[in-house]
Amino acid sequence: MSQSPLQLSRGFLAAMGTRTFVHYEDRIPIDTPVLLVSNHRSFMDAPVLMAALGRPIRFACHHYMGQVPVMREFVSYLGCFPLSEPEKRQHSFVRQGSSLLQSQQVVGVFPEGAQPMVQTTRPWQVGEFHRGFAHLALRSPVENLAVLPVAIASTQETIQPSMPVKFLSLFDPTEPLFDRWSWHPMVLYHRLSILIGRPYWITPAVRQAYHGRKAKTTIAHLVDFCHDEITTLVRQGCKMG
Repeated sequence: MSQSPLQLSRGFLAAMGTRTFVHYEDRIPIDTPVLLVSNHRSFMDAPVLMAALGRPIRFACHHYMGQVPVMREFVSYLGCFPLSEPEKRQHSFVRQGSSLLQSQQVVGVFPEGAQPMVQTTRPWQVGEFHRGFAHLALRSPVENLAVLPVAIASTQETIQPSMPVKFLSLFDPTEPLFDRWSWHPMVLYHRLSILIGRPYWITPAVRQAYHGRKAKTTIAHLVDFCHDEITTLVRQGCKMG
C-alpha cells in the first residue's frame, strides 16, 4: 500500500497543530499482520493512529461514509473501506478484512461503532464493543496475527456542533442512531496521548477454541481483553494531562 495516507495523516495533524505523545511503542508488532482496535470519538482518530504507528492502516468505517460525496473520496484516499448495508455487513467485513490481513496490512477497527460519534462523550469514556472484530481475527486464515488494542486519550480538545445528526439518515436510513435532531459533535484534538496496549496473539490453540461449545467464551475473552486494556490505558492517558 502507498505511503500517501500516512503522509496525509502527518500533514493533517501538523496543519491542525495537534500535539501527540506516543507511549509503549515497543509493544507494536513488527513484520506481522495486525488488527488494530481502538476507542473512537473524533474524525481525527484514523490520521492520529496512522501517525502514531508510522504505518498506513486500512480502517473499516461506517456505511454512510461511502455514500456522502467528498467524504467518500477522502476515506477512500485514506485507505478506509466502508462497511456494507446491514444485511451484508458482517460477511463483507470479514471477507474484506481477512483479505487485507492476508496481504500483511494493518486493519483498523473502532468497535464502539457510531455511538460515540453522534453524541457528546468525555475523553475517558469507552462504550461497549461490538464483537465483529473478534470474529474477523479468529476467522482470518493468517499466521502470527496480532490483535493490538490502542487507546486515544485526549487531554486538550474543543467540541463544536457540525451538522444535525438527522442529516446523515439521508445517506444511511437503516441506522437508528441517525434518527435524532441533535447536533453531530465535532471533536478537535489539540493535545493527546496514544497508548499502545499489549498484543493479543491469535495462536492455533486460540483459533481452535473458536469452534464448538467454547466459541462464545473465546469471543468474549478477546473482546473483554481489548475493552479492559483500552479502558485502563485511556484513563491513564487522561491523567497525564
